[in-house]
Amino acid sequence: MSDGPVPAADLVRPSVTKSDSQPLSHEKTTPRADTHTPCVDTRTTRTEPVTSRAEAEPPRAPTENHQTDELEDRTFRAAFDAAPVAMAVVDREGLVVTANDALAALLGAGPDGLAGRVAADLVDLASDARTWHAYREVLRGRQARLRCTRRLKHPDGHSLWAQVTVSPLPEEEQAVLVSVCDISARRELQARLRHLQMHDPVTRLPNRTLFFERLSAALEAEAYEESGTGRIGLCYLDLDGFKAVNDTLGHRIGDRLLAAVAERLTRCADEAGHARAAKPLVARLGGDEFALLVEDSTGTEQLAELAKSVLTALQAPFDISGQRLSVSASIGVVERHAADTTATGLMQAADTTLYWAKADGKSRWTLFDPERNAHRMTRQALASTLRPAIEKGEFALEYQPLVGMDDGGVRGVEALVRWNHPQFGTLTPNRFIGLAEEDGSIVQLGRWVLAAACRQARRWQLDHPDVPPVFVSVNVAVRQVWDSDLVADVAAILTETGLAPHLLQLELTESAVMGSAGRPLQALQALSDMGVRIAIDDFGTGYSNLAYLSRLPVSVLKLDGSFVRGFQYEEAGDRANPADEVIVEALIELAHRLGLTVTAECVETAGQASRLRRIGCDTGQGWLYSRPVAADRISALLTGVDCPQT
Repeated sequence: MSDGPVPAADLVRPSVTKSDSQPLSHEKTTPRADTHTPCVDTRTTRTEPVTSRAEAEPPRAPTENHQTDELEDRTFRAAFDAAPVAMAVVDREGLVVTANDALAALLGAGPDGLAGRVAADLVDLASDARTWHAYREVLRGRQARLRCTRRLKHPDGHSLWAQVTVSPLPEEEQAVLVSVCDISARRELQARLRHLQMHDPVTRLPNRTLFFERLSAALEAEAYEESGTGRIGLCYLDLDGFKAVNDTLGHRIGDRLLAAVAERLTRCADEAGHARAAKPLVARLGGDEFALLVEDSTGTEQLAELAKSVLTALQAPFDISGQRLSVSASIGVVERHAADTTATGLMQAADTTLYWAKADGKSRWTLFDPERNAHRMTRQALASTLRPAIEKGEFALEYQPLVGMDDGGVRGVEALVRWNHPQFGTLTPNRFIGLAEEDGSIVQLGRWVLAAACRQARRWQLDHPDVPPVFVSVNVAVRQVWDSDLVADVAAILTETGLAPHLLQLELTESAVMGSAGRPLQALQALSDMGVRIAIDDFGTGYSNLAYLSRLPVSVLKLDGSFVRGFQYEEAGDRANPADEVIVEALIELAHRLGLTVTAECVETAGQASRLRRIGCDTGQGWLYSRPVAADRISALLTGVDCPQT
């Protein structure tokens, strides 16, 4: 049984004053039971001053008084010797004046053998400075009482836990009373109760409470400043597929499986702790979650080896009540300087890394990556501020021209949303559109983008009446079709802005359009009937089910940039892929036969533009013509600053 820390002394104040300890005339003060402690204690009996015995009783002859005092002395001495509580009277110098049989038996010595001994040595009162100082204060009469717990060594070799109480006797006695109570049984019971409280009944491993107690202690400065590596590591694991075992075979089998897993984890910890100062602490944190805490770790290599050994140990099937079961684990591994972390911070990092391990495919271990975590934290920060940002007007639009391949004239523009974040600066759609789709704010954001783009397209038309009007292309997420009345929104915005329907183009990804059925297909058909152009964005990277093209109300195919990049070389060579041109040419011919126009994305060189024009591509979009720019730059293009001719 672990001895545990020795409790600090119970220091009782205020100081004993002279008036408090003044005895009655001709009367001895006797020890009495201390009803405030589980064991019997003794302390000075205090009484209020009363009329002296000489005034309260009839006068006695001197001989009679002397005989009475002797009788009282013998009575008190007999009671002192026969008391079941171990006691000793100690003078102001700290020496034992007299001790009773109970104390002698407790310490394994004869009563006469204790007289003259240093009391502090007998009951270990000088082992720590705080207790020693308090004891000296009681001896000097400046403190009311001292109570502390000590572990004493018996001459026969066994140890015992004792509660030691030091109380002052009346001042004229110039002594204190030391009482000692054996509390070994109580301590053993407390230790057993603590063990039950701090350990998991299923696996017998330390539970969550004990784990965090050990973790907090390991992160205290005194735990690592004087010795050790000053680092700490944690393997936080979760069993893959354990819920299925509980659901199909029952919790009894599940508990036995957890116990078997705990045994293998303990063996891994024992092997990892071989030839080291301490082995990793294995704990069950709840459910099918376990942790291996490595104090004074030597680096990420040690934690990685431990995680690998755990995965290997769990690979072998388990034989549980005639059932052959297989489980795996996902493990998050964190290793860092103890001085730079807290228990909460370490557990958050471990939990995040465990999530990564599961997201990456389970049955693996993953090391905490600060950069990846920073991205996650940024993502969370963006998600929490996305909706308010729409209301605050933090979003803006930029426009990229869609240029005719035959003459280089601007046919239309694609509206691209930007988030002018007050903390992270200008963010492109790939940083926040996915978040908006997840939390549903894409509906509100998409409606704002659509309205702002249509309003700007109408303004260009009014500002430049001599220039053929350009259409504006707006990206639409699938969730906008499902979670809102997109047809009604478009109709209302076109009416509000005065933009003609044929000057609005809506772009949906190939994977969204090709699987359209029911409500999405009906919405697309209604928009097409309204005169709105429907374009398939990033064509060639999704399902590529060409049969859908004949049934969908699509007007435009936008070829993904991965096809166009192979066109950047003027002549075929080792770096060019002839198949790219064959595929693109076939797609363009197919689209034209179906009455569709084709736009090539990511056109960056004159060579790409030349080859695309040669095989019949209708429009191009890319940095060759213009980067995404503000609305006033598009106005400049419309009024005579043409895009580069190819």
